[in-house]
Amino acid sequence: MCGRFTLTVDPADLQEAFPWVAFPQQSFQPRYNIAPSQPVAVIANTGDNKLDFFTWGLVPFWAKDPSIGSRMINARAETLAEKPSFKNAFKRRRCLILADGFYEWQQIPGEKAKTPMYIHLKDGKAFAFAGLWEEWNSPDGSQILSAAIITTSPNELMAPIHNRMPVILPESAYGMWLTPGETDTQKLSPLLRPYPAQALEAYAVSRMVNSPQNDQSECINPA
Repeated sequence: MCGRFTLTVDPADLQEAFPWVAFPQQSFQPRYNIAPSQPVAVIANTGDNKLDFFTWGLVPFWAKDPSIGSRMINARAETLAEKPSFKNAFKRRRCLILADGFYEWQQIPGEKAKTPMYIHLKDGKAFAFAGLWEEWNSPDGSQILSAAIITTSPNELMAPIHNRMPVILPESAYGMWLTPGETDTQKLSPLLRPYPAQALEAYAVSRMVNSPQNDQSECINPA
């Protein structure tokens, strides 16, 4: 599971990393502890290649109540094509979710409380999770745009920390993943694999990250 992540890079550096994306005019603040139900930076496969902010926690279009999103922050890569909550989005509504690191909690032998670990690219650059998105319309006419992060089996770095990891897509996969409209999911599934362990770094951080109310740079400082 991926339950917290970061997007701390300067918007100008993010624009440089994604030069083909139209960014909003207004600037946005660095986020050190993004939690479920909060806005996440998304590039949806709508064909216009623009950065939007969706709610983290997928609300399927058929849901009667948007509260279902709190239980659908992640989607398992292995079952996307089968699960009613995800299969339509896998075919038609895919997105990139921008980040520059994520947290996972490791059980250390002899310790009761799990240790939060921060994982990021060794070069410190921003990257993109593979995601799904949905549009939910309320009876009162309001709309919720939401997203979920796809997870897969862990690589060698992540395996001692947790039994899942988010799918980080290489730049070469962005085009296929963002193909507008319905796409053959058999062509997409091979993209949903663990990111190379040698490109990542992990270290322990303070338990202050356990509270989503703590959203400051100290969250990513080594413990």
